[in-house]
Amino acid sequence: DNVDLGDLMFSLCYLPTAGRLTITIIKARNLKAMDITGASDPYVKVSLMCEGRRLKKRKTSTKRNTLNPVYNEAIVFDVPPENIDQINLSIAVMDYDRVGHNEVIGVCQVGNDAESLGRDHWNEMLSYPRKPIAHWHPLAEVR
Repeated sequence: DNVDLGDLMFSLCYLPTAGRLTITIIKARNLKAMDITGASDPYVKVSLMCEGRRLKKRKTSTKRNTLNPVYNEAIVFDVPPENIDQINLSIAVMDYDRVGHNEVIGVCQVGNDAESLGRDHWNEMLSYPRKPIAHWHPLAEVR
């Protein structure tokens, strides 16, 4: 049973000469409410993964009390062309909680090892270097 956790739109852009990978977190929609108030305070956490190891992580600002946050925030990673094939991005939409723990609302992955849409989006980015490619991705539960 697929729980609807919402969708995240982001663009991917790769500059092979500079070895620069940019993911721009654009916005999310219909996020699952995590707070008793029926809303969430979402932010997005992006991890640069290489063969299952997390190399770096970055996050966006937190948007208060919304299930349809707009970010338009770019996150840049240095990835040389010879390493791009081993790289995955693991993207988690999180609910910020002042007390207790920040909870995961949902996740998605892009990269060579990702499934269907995550792999297609990645391959499209590699096919059109220097051009930002944006897609909506449905969020999945953390496995």
